[in-house]
Amino acid sequence: MEQAIVNGLSGLVAGFPELVVNWRNLIMLFVGFVLLWLGIKKDCEPLLLVPIAFGCILVNLPFSEVMSEVAKEEGFLRVIFNAGIATELFPLLIFIGIGAMTDFGPVLAQPSTFLLGAAGQFGIFLTLLLALFLGFPQLQAMSIGIIGACDGPTAIYVTSKYAPELLGAVSVAAYSYMSLVPIIQPPIMRFMTTQKERSTAMKATARPVSKMTKLLFPLVITIVAGTIAPKGLPLLGTIMLGNLLKESGVVSRLTKASENEIANVTTLFLGLCIGATMVGSAFVRVETLIILCLGFVAICLDTVCGVTFGKIMYLLTGGKFNPLIGAAGISAFPMAARVVQKEGAKWNKKSYLLMHAMGANAGGQIGSVIAAAVMLSVLAGMGIMPH
Repeated sequence: MEQAIVNGLSGLVAGFPELVVNWRNLIMLFVGFVLLWLGIKKDCEPLLLVPIAFGCILVNLPFSEVMSEVAKEEGFLRVIFNAGIATELFPLLIFIGIGAMTDFGPVLAQPSTFLLGAAGQFGIFLTLLLALFLGFPQLQAMSIGIIGACDGPTAIYVTSKYAPELLGAVSVAAYSYMSLVPIIQPPIMRFMTTQKERSTAMKATARPVSKMTKLLFPLVITIVAGTIAPKGLPLLGTIMLGNLLKESGVVSRLTKASENEIANVTTLFLGLCIGATMVGSAFVRVETLIILCLGFVAICLDTVCGVTFGKIMYLLTGGKFNPLIGAAGISAFPMAARVVQKEGAKWNKKSYLLMHAMGANAGGQIGSVIAAAVMLSVLAGMGIMPH
């Protein structure tokens, strides 16, 4: 009896030496607490960073079985992972919510800002080429490049489908850098523009957009973009479905459910599953550090390309367009638009950039999805992935 008690107690404390042996798990436990600190104390994307951090802690505890793959004893996070990540269901459900929350009125009122949304995606393709140059396989390079979309659900969808081994690193990079947009973008914006350009005044008003235009927009985008890049149709279709629900005005219950209950529950499970992929043995590698660096490069290149196109519009309009608006061409909606407004106000308090930046930001939301769709369709056409 005494020996049984001793064996039981030794089993209880066996986990602590295990942390020393598996030091990578110990590092990831520290990473989990850092993510918790960022989410709770610094308010950096808390809706996702908090569940990601907790999932990371759960999977890295000694002898944890929350992600066990044994058929009869699957861990509870493995069950959720297989149901929502392996099937790509969670990112698509979130996209319905994003569509229901997004107002494309500003980009429809000023269609030229849609071009800024397209320019803001060039960082994706440039980072894709850089990742290929560094030796990453094509599908991994595509998943790394999509971090530049600054759009978490898009990055998760593409990576979980075609490079699931990178899901943790890509997801953490995408959401971390998205929360750091107010820190990353302003120095680049100031470096690339002159004081005269930054001080360019813009009017706050925009022409009204008819209800019929707003109703037709999601349908036209779905048909045109879906025909050009059918591999991205799940992404395009879900975000446009959510927007159609919003603009129709006749399904308020579905719109509210998409914005709130469905999006919130899905975000919780999605975050836990992402954190559960961050096990020390797979995450603490030089490759992960390279991915995080490439993700940062992608966001910076997006900002550079967007502001560059803004400077072109400044020249074409005879100095009537503020090039700072180009920085909102990334998909961090509506955070990037607010960054543009705040930065512009520092140089000219009479300049109202928010509505124009919202147009570019909404264009970037669509542009990131189309960029992912184009990459998926091109790779399928090259035979690199199954049709």
